[in-house]
Amino acid sequence: MDFGVAYTQEQQEFRQEVRAWLEENVPDNMRVPADIRKYTPEMHEFWKAKHKELGKRGWLYPTYPKEYGGGGLSADHRAVIEEEMAEARAMGPISSTFTMDVLTVWGTEEQKEKFLRPLLQGDISDHMRMTEPHSGADLADYRGRAVRDGDDWILTGENVFISAHGDEDLLPGPMLTDPNAPRHRNLGYFIVPNPSPGLEVKKMNLLVGDRQKNIIMNGVRVPGDHLVGGDHQGWQVHGTHLEAEHGGGGRAFPRDLLVDQLVVWVKETKRNGGSVGDDPIVQQSTMDAYLEAHVDGVLGKRAYWRYQSGLGNTYEGNVHNVHSRVSGLRNAVRAREIMGMYAYLDTYDPLAPNDGAQEVAQRGAAGQRHAGGSTNIAKVILARRLGISRTKEQAAPTPATMRSGGS
Repeated sequence: MDFGVAYTQEQQEFRQEVRAWLEENVPDNMRVPADIRKYTPEMHEFWKAKHKELGKRGWLYPTYPKEYGGGGLSADHRAVIEEEMAEARAMGPISSTFTMDVLTVWGTEEQKEKFLRPLLQGDISDHMRMTEPHSGADLADYRGRAVRDGDDWILTGENVFISAHGDEDLLPGPMLTDPNAPRHRNLGYFIVPNPSPGLEVKKMNLLVGDRQKNIIMNGVRVPGDHLVGGDHQGWQVHGTHLEAEHGGGGRAFPRDLLVDQLVVWVKETKRNGGSVGDDPIVQQSTMDAYLEAHVDGVLGKRAYWRYQSGLGNTYEGNVHNVHSRVSGLRNAVRAREIMGMYAYLDTYDPLAPNDGAQEVAQRGAAGQRHAGGSTNIAKVILARRLGISRTKEQAAPTPATMRSGGS
């Protein structure tokens, strides 16, 4: 069975247009490196400028509505853009689409003009902030406080492990507005301007590098129109964000580049007068990795198709989310067992395969299983969606369900 997309003639012409733009606009020294440690400030400024150009073309966030600055393009057009950008090693959007989903569903018209439009155009950027030092991924135990002061709010709290560049213009996320209200009815969702008096963004030197940030808010004042939804509605608002982060939007172009590189390495690396792949155990392990990667791709495409078709995802996105987590970890172990010490050669070692991509993946597999909530939480959410948990859970509202008339 062929799971490939049958593109129309118009879409193939669009692909050529995107490819030509990338060839003309992306010099070799600005292509995204395998290791984020080689992503320089000059690259960052270059891509921020290029994203503004992509935003004007409608290619930065292609499937969001034109009326708010998106491209108004089809799901297939988005898949073409992501595929071509990946092939060109171009930097994808800096901002998180999770915030754009929140603003699309919950924002007022004024907030959409103030925040959503410039985000979709690439004129500003954002990154969500969630994890707190005391509770990890338990957002229902959020303690960072938001206290009303006239028409404004005063925010005090701290976030850790935030995967931001640090210079984003907006840092949205929940805050505790009413400590006496019950869980899930005691939060507000605030968009915090960066920089702001009392706001500090610090690098965290972790296993995966220093991309993660520690965000400290000490009496940060934000205007009332920076609260999205009601002041006790933050959990519900944030649910739209989490729906996407937990796989609800699927993936337009699910490709496991590291597994593809592993297959090439096994085929081309010589050992004992033949290739590494001559070993039947290596063959079996490599094919297990290849199969898992392609199963994960099919699951991602299914969730993406359902989302973009307006059908929504009840459990399908969560299946992809959980499978991607566990299969990614298993494949990292397989790559380490097959490649041996070559999997640990970093980007600065001339013998490192693929510019050290496998070493980056090994560190990421060890340190990033918590991203978007830990894997055990992802499994609990999936169990609730499948109806086999003591509690049940319905999908949160998304832009897709709004388009299709769902609730």
